[in-house]
Amino acid sequence: MLIASAIIPMPVHRVTLAAGQHERNARLHVVTSIEPLTFFVEEIGGDAVSVSAMVPPGANPHSYEPTPGQMVVLGDAQLFVMAGSGVEFELHWMQRFRELYPDLAICDAANGVELERIERRRDGHVHTSRIDPHFWLSPSNALVIASNVRDALVEADPRRAERYQQHYSDLVLRLSGLRDSIRHELAGFEGEAFLVFHPAWGYYAREFGLRQIAAEAEGKELTPRSLMQVVEAARTEGIGVVFVSPQFSRVQAESIAREIGGVTQSVDPLSADYIENLRAVTNVLKRSLR
Repeated sequence: MLIASAIIPMPVHRVTLAAGQHERNARLHVVTSIEPLTFFVEEIGGDAVSVSAMVPPGANPHSYEPTPGQMVVLGDAQLFVMAGSGVEFELHWMQRFRELYPDLAICDAANGVELERIERRRDGHVHTSRIDPHFWLSPSNALVIASNVRDALVEADPRRAERYQQHYSDLVLRLSGLRDSIRHELAGFEGEAFLVFHPAWGYYAREFGLRQIAAEAEGKELTPRSLMQVVEAARTEGIGVVFVSPQFSRVQAESIAREIGGVTQSVDPLSADYIENLRAVTNVLKRSLR
């Protein structure tokens, strides 16, 4: 009986070790509001995290509503990364998320970023409207996002702090290289204007010395008068390309393109492949400025 008693705890001990090993190897479950933020979580978190975005590819964050399945996924998450810059999806849903999941850790990716207002030029005057939420499209701001995401991952999962720091340092080098590369590509085009239908590229334009002319603001359809003002501005600047976001209808953008004898070109402000997307956008933008 003494021998039997001595060996009884051994299987329990093995189960405890297995459970502890599983806990150490378990990935941190992270949810982001929009696709671009998943890039930073994946790059810094690596295989230590699993991440998904609430607003899926191709969906419009101005009007998207999360599915019941996504709400379940969010309830299982340890960390939520929000843009924090006035993305309409967040304006509509963050309060609800906080009420449903009061213990969910939240990372504000825009913390430390100087947010700016959307500018629209009409009748020779500059008009400003609400805060421009698209701050991530500036590589300098992307460096701030990376720092905020690193800090949030370390706080949520301190055991892997060294790994997160190393991945962060690697990402900083890549983002700095991206910024330098774009500056080189756009050298000589300072002050040039480009036309976008949805005003998503203001931070990018300011970082690289360009001027964004936006057709619409706040997702509203253009009136005939506003449309013709955009056409006149494009003609004055010698613009032949209208850049459109795939999340929005192209109908009015194509009308503008016809009026100026130009074309439309899709550029995605919400791509999850952050670095390659900005390289591609820079290439098509540079061609349009020649």
